[in-house]
Amino acid sequence: MGVTGTGTVGVPRSVLADTLLERLTVTYAAAADPERAGPMRAYMKDVAPFLGLTTPVRRALSRTVVAGTARPDEADCTAVAQRCWQLPEREYHYFAVDYLRRHVGRCSSAFLSVARQLVTTVSWWDTVDLIAAHVVGALVASDPGLKRDMDAWIVDDDLWVARTALLHQLRYRERTDTERLFTYCLRQSGHPDFFVRKAIGWCLREYAKTDPEAVWAFLAREGGRFAPLSVREALKNIGA
Repeated sequence: MGVTGTGTVGVPRSVLADTLLERLTVTYAAAADPERAGPMRAYMKDVAPFLGLTTPVRRALSRTVVAGTARPDEADCTAVAQRCWQLPEREYHYFAVDYLRRHVGRCSSAFLSVARQLVTTVSWWDTVDLIAAHVVGALVASDPGLKRDMDAWIVDDDLWVARTALLHQLRYRERTDTERLFTYCLRQSGHPDFFVRKAIGWCLREYAKTDPEAVWAFLAREGGRFAPLSVREALKNIGA
């Protein structure tokens, strides 16, 4: 395997993370809405407790939290993400994901280990999918050597790691490694879990916006190997 192992990445010391977490916890807690928190937790299948912050409110609060702070380096990004993930409420995890999306360009290939830890901790589609498309995808785009890590992730026993491998090229469009995309879909074509079958269809549907003929030809050749859900999702925008 490349840069990503299965161990835990330690939390580095970061003055910037100290500042952000202090601001964040005070600001989010003051705006908590317990009446919304219960339904939000139920909608996310009880994966984590919620503060009850709607997305527009949370993002507005986040802007006040980060206002005037310095640009992070990789250690800062790691510390912010890890410390947010140590907090129970899901909105803190969302803050970390948004922060990483904004600053992933300041991180090296080694940050893939941190991304893996986030994907496999308190795992659910609401954080995994954004990390896959915006963090892991950006890291692999910057370092093609990380494709070897994706080759390992696609056959990982953890379904969320496999889903991340499927979705990491979601925003690549014409830069998509088509051979890998189709190979990854085939490698997981028999997966029993809904979230992997759905991801197969989603990544194919997204690539079909760039090259519908290629997706159509692939499914015409290999469609019988996929669950109906995967095929339906893949063909949503290019007909049946």
